[in-house]
Amino acid sequence: MWLIFPGFSSFTTHHRRPRTADSPLVGVRRGQYDGAMNPFSLESLRVPVVQAPMAGGPSTPRLAAAVTDAGGLGSLAAGYLTADATAHALAEYRSLTTGPVALNIFVPEAHRADAHDLAGYRSALQDWTDSAGIDGAIPPVGEASEDLYAEKLAVAMDERPDIVSFTFGLPDVVTIERLHEVGITVAVTVTNPAEGRVAHSHGADLLIAQGIEAGGHRAQFDQSARPQEIPTGELVAALVDATPLAVIAAGGVDGPESAQSLLDRGAGAVQMGTLFLTTEESGTKPTHRRALLHAAASDRPVETTLTRVFTGRPARALVNRFTDEMAEASVVGYPQVNVLTSGIRSAAAAADDPQLLNLWSGTGAGGCREESAAALVTRFSTLERPDEQDGGADRARLSGAGEEDAG
Repeated sequence: MWLIFPGFSSFTTHHRRPRTADSPLVGVRRGQYDGAMNPFSLESLRVPVVQAPMAGGPSTPRLAAAVTDAGGLGSLAAGYLTADATAHALAEYRSLTTGPVALNIFVPEAHRADAHDLAGYRSALQDWTDSAGIDGAIPPVGEASEDLYAEKLAVAMDERPDIVSFTFGLPDVVTIERLHEVGITVAVTVTNPAEGRVAHSHGADLLIAQGIEAGGHRAQFDQSARPQEIPTGELVAALVDATPLAVIAAGGVDGPESAQSLLDRGAGAVQMGTLFLTTEESGTKPTHRRALLHAAASDRPVETTLTRVFTGRPARALVNRFTDEMAEASVVGYPQVNVLTSGIRSAAAAADDPQLLNLWSGTGAGGCREESAAALVTRFSTLERPDEQDGGADRARLSGAGEEDAG
């Protein structure tokens, strides 16, 4: 199913967009569209909660729509999908809600993995699985993939979701300009103030501040860098000082109290991923879901670790056998390592074995419950932004635009 927009006849075959190596959207002419800016703002959310886009299955149109209908902002993850699947998911999302629609796209890696490192990790995986009797085929090392970046940008241009967010890097200035020209608000996930400043200079409208507590992949622009251990609250405060952009806080939220503390530091909304993994509408693997609920029900603190063992890019997950036994062999290597371990992880999921599965989790997993997405958002309905606490004073940074027009 496709959604047809006036003036978009030249973009109906989204996988054939003109492009250059510098900008996937450079073939789009300036001024081709009406240029009306998207009216989306964080202030428009009844509940300042954003559902994190979680690629690989958990992020579903049904989940995103349920969050949006409950007063927050749902997000679709385009990661690992084809361009056609991305378009169909957006269409389904729109059919389920009348609220704003958000799409997340992976930016191709700026740092390419070393072939020798990849070969060494493959050998280590093979030795480990052979010696321990672990199931799962390990394929040959493949070429780096850009996850159909240009094609998914073209889908965004065709379908025009209200917000497009980016992870793993920064789109070039021309790409952001083209998205603005069709009325799309652009958000960029950052992990330190320097990334936030350069995202602002490129024209981003919103910053998603991913603190060290966040689950899943680190969004740092350089996958080879050692993750900077900046707590979410400190990162939010630093970004508020560094740029005039609205900031969405991501990482470490286990309930309304921790979320309110991030709003008090200057965030316009909080983004949650881990807590949504156990909601009814998510597509989380059953083994993963049960592991999170078990961790939340335990009397012991939730134990997570930052690891490269599953994908080659730093990611926070629950500690298990895989994270422990392959830690010393791990290398920088996304996306190839993700493919190398896919057979092991698929076999683990089929066997319901949490010890060999990538159990992405933030430090706030203690707040996970079996509940609907609407019930989860409702738990956070008492959150107050600082401007609301002060009697409704107008704060420009909550509007989704800077002091100067970023578009």
